[in-house]
Amino acid sequence: MYDVASALVDGRTGEGIRRKADHADSLYSAAGYAQTGALLATIVVFLVWFHRARVNAEVFDPFGHSKSRGWAIGGWFVPILNLWRPRRVMLDIWDASIRQGSRTTHGLVNVWWALWLASLVAYRDSTAEHRDARTALEIQHAAGRATFADAADIAAALLAILVVLRLTRMQHEKALRGPAGTAL
Repeated sequence: MYDVASALVDGRTGEGIRRKADHADSLYSAAGYAQTGALLATIVVFLVWFHRARVNAEVFDPFGHSKSRGWAIGGWFVPILNLWRPRRVMLDIWDASIRQGSRTTHGLVNVWWALWLASLVAYRDSTAEHRDARTALEIQHAAGRATFADAADIAAALLAILVVLRLTRMQHEKALRGPAGTAL
């Protein structure tokens, strides 16, 4: 899309550019459907994992949670609250899952969350810009913004994978150690 718009901005026209534009539109649409399908599947898997991690964390520390179990899923769907509530639940889970006596930082969670929010804003802006684009230059700019939004989304997804792996490992190790205060 970006390359076709660039060609149009440079003044190149003709049947070849028209075919490339049609092909770019088809690819853009197919990529959107693929991304939506992958996102929906990932949402389901992540929410099941997140709720399970919250239940596990309650076993490790029954009184260390500022929000109830329901917020592990519901917090993602309540407008405005979904900008910070899931992060708060994640931090409670993280803190409950850390090895007793260890110091923990929330750096990985905070960077993941910041990138995820940035990707949401970038996606929203690029979608609006693409929808309103009327000239080749506007389409080119919108395609560049969409590429940035996708890059931010990929970075957030990679960090989410690291968060899931790290937290799952922390919970596994804590479960293997057994109840606190008992000699092994």
